[in-house]
Amino acid sequence: MLPLARGPARGRGRRRPAGAPCRGLSPPWSPAWICCWALAGCQAAWAGDLPSSSGRPLPPCLEKDYHFEYTECDSSGSRWRVAIPNSAVDCSGLPDPVRGKECTFSCASGEYLEMKNQVCSKCGEGTYSLGSGIKFDEWDELPAGFSNIATFMDTVVGPSDSRPDGCNNSSWIPRGNYIESNRDDCTVSLIYAVHLKKSGYVFFEYQYVDNNIFFEFFIQNDQCQEMDTTADKWVKLTDNGEWGSHSVMLKSGTNILYWRTTGILMGSKAVKPVLVKNITIEGVAYTSECFPCKPGTFSDKPGSFVCQVCPRNTYSEKGAKECIKCDEDSQFSEEGSSECTERPPCTTKDYFQIHTPCDEEGKTQIMYKWIEPKICREDLTDAIRLPPSGEKKDCPPCNPGFYNNGSSSCHPCPPGTFSDGTKECRPCPAGTEPALGFEYKWWNVLPGNMKTSCFNVGNSKCDGMNGWEVAGDHIQSGAGGSDNDYLILNLHIPGFKPPTSVTGAMGTELGRITFVFETLCSADCVLYFMVDINRKSTNVVESWGGTKEKQAYTHIIFKNATFTFTWAFQRTNQGQDNRRFVNDLVKIYSVTATNAVDGVASSCRACALGSEQSGSSCVPCPPGHYIEKETNQCKECPPDTYLSIHQVYGKEACVPCGPGSRSTQDHSVCYSDCFFYHEKENQSLRYDFSTLSSVGSLMNGPSFTSKGTKYFHFFNISLCGHEGKKMALCTNNITDFTVKEMVAGSDDYTNLVGAFVCQSTIIPSESKGFRAALSSQSIILADTFLGVTVETTLQNINIKEDMFPVSPSQIPDVHFFYKSSTTTTSCVNGRSTAVKMRCNPTKPGAGVISVPR
Repeated sequence: MLPLARGPARGRGRRRPAGAPCRGLSPPWSPAWICCWALAGCQAAWAGDLPSSSGRPLPPCLEKDYHFEYTECDSSGSRWRVAIPNSAVDCSGLPDPVRGKECTFSCASGEYLEMKNQVCSKCGEGTYSLGSGIKFDEWDELPAGFSNIATFMDTVVGPSDSRPDGCNNSSWIPRGNYIESNRDDCTVSLIYAVHLKKSGYVFFEYQYVDNNIFFEFFIQNDQCQEMDTTADKWVKLTDNGEWGSHSVMLKSGTNILYWRTTGILMGSKAVKPVLVKNITIEGVAYTSECFPCKPGTFSDKPGSFVCQVCPRNTYSEKGAKECIKCDEDSQFSEEGSSECTERPPCTTKDYFQIHTPCDEEGKTQIMYKWIEPKICREDLTDAIRLPPSGEKKDCPPCNPGFYNNGSSSCHPCPPGTFSDGTKECRPCPAGTEPALGFEYKWWNVLPGNMKTSCFNVGNSKCDGMNGWEVAGDHIQSGAGGSDNDYLILNLHIPGFKPPTSVTGAMGTELGRITFVFETLCSADCVLYFMVDINRKSTNVVESWGGTKEKQAYTHIIFKNATFTFTWAFQRTNQGQDNRRFVNDLVKIYSVTATNAVDGVASSCRACALGSEQSGSSCVPCPPGHYIEKETNQCKECPPDTYLSIHQVYGKEACVPCGPGSRSTQDHSVCYSDCFFYHEKENQSLRYDFSTLSSVGSLMNGPSFTSKGTKYFHFFNISLCGHEGKKMALCTNNITDFTVKEMVAGSDDYTNLVGAFVCQSTIIPSESKGFRAALSSQSIILADTFLGVTVETTLQNINIKEDMFPVSPSQIPDVHFFYKSSTTTTSCVNGRSTAVKMRCNPTKPGAGVISVPR
């Protein structure tokens, strides 16, 4: 008996039986399946010599009644070509088996194996072939052979009412050009099984920007064992909007491919799903037919290995040799379309306004333009016309630090000079230096260190368009090409450096960037603010969804490096080709960066002068010294004060430490030395916290998400001592394998940052089926020490006494107060933290740490 082999998937993999591997059923190519299939094939072959059941002889077989397939390979690597009757055909006299091509034989790309003569032939026009590969580039529906399995791997389930629907509705969703992962905290696998005759590879393109989702790609064999080629199964993050690629070698035999995503504890943030496209599998030995070009593409030459995309205003159906033009007066189509669309009447969503650069008279013109490519018609009854352009308005003034010298364009003030933007540049007076930075609040032209662009995940419609447009007193998001475009604005600053006189202040802050913005949205728009340090990797620092009233946001810079700040606005993240939300927009009114290395000055600040001989040049003061107003000389701050990092002029620059704290020798910070003294009813109490100077830890929980994921909150607390160094560390261990390349010392991100109090979210290993517990979403709760007191209030931070049990002893509780400067959408003024210390002299052994209920 000849065991039969299946050829690779036909018609772009669409006829391969969809197996559900490793779930109690044998996959379709298991030995049992091949045997019974071969038996059926042999019975059909023997039937050629038998009379039919009615007793009449069977008609002879014609070429259309059967097709050829290869048997499985034997141990010497050879096989046979056999004829198989098509289903529901009874005939006699099938061709005899003949020796087939060797098992590793394959045709070149653009060719297929013509089975009758066993020779490679070129694909016809309108079709293509990868030779020994299959490709999945159409995602209007899940292609045959792919399956979705959603699991919830939590073995210790939370309260039953917290899991209304489990994960039944979670799946990967086809979106036309790509497929999109789930956005919830279920684990969903996209699975495809393939049988290779020789070793090959799998290649795919993907977007993975949100580390609130874990993304794995791995391969199993038909025994459900993970292949050793997938040791590095964690897929690396990509930059926002960029497609990354991933390829893995495949061994011959059965390969079950898994694309698996798991959402982690979705908070209020908009979660970005993983996108995958262009899955190519190489190594399926031979293809016995060519694939038709998908709608919207064509191939006009025989022997094509790829189909070309139809240009704009043309279309094609499946298997096209050429594209057909639309009627350009009444119809239009985007690139790669399968049909033409009627042009709609023009509306206010089809045009936008721009301001021209200033002319010699100091005037700017307001111009109206159609959004390109123009798809609407002005000649229909309901259509609107383009408003008249050319209205003149006075130009806005120059931005601070720039001056126009009577010309139509603004130029930066020369080094050592300053201007508020309306007056000409003047030198700083003696004893002062320019306060360098940028303050952009007038938007007549885009500043020289900013640029704008537009891109879309699924198409190239808006490439080359401006993402943002200047509009006088603000800059706003442009029209783009589709509602789900990313509209990008970048600001590049080569470094941050405090003024000479402040270099001794030794504070960690080198500069800050502040912007004022508002969003007006009718859909699920999101504004992202991203930071890139030294061109390594772009990280989303904060995002705002929906309509947000006018507000300011500040990001603090802790290291001198090259920075690119990016604002990205997306009107909706649903795949949209139509323009429903073009009136949703974001406006940025001002962008201010302090201490920028290549900045300009709008004002001057006092500086310390050197000795008489050096004249009036500025000198840095030693650490912990301020500039005395009368003499402009450096003078040390008094004891138990610290030097403000924003201001070093005058004795008021030395800020008194909070209660119960002292300053370091260089007056850079105040800290607690772990001793606290308190007078109570003629009694002197001395508290000694020195044994608590090492970092204390506390696990709180468990809690459960709406889908039932179990998690804990883990706190690290660095209470006192260490000369005010922040000793508590919280890390994200998931980033060990998903982050592209953590910039060593990228202090803006919480992987490597010390704090007084920090919190991580811990997901136990059994909760998601991972090998080890995961720590993620680390946040700093305290990075500034404020003071120690028995009072329950300090600097507007209140301790709610009813959250704690009543103290059984007469010894007062002591409170450590801290704050964190990091702002978020939910904590616009940053976070504050208080630690209550309760002393019980009668209790032996170590104390306990707890959190209020």
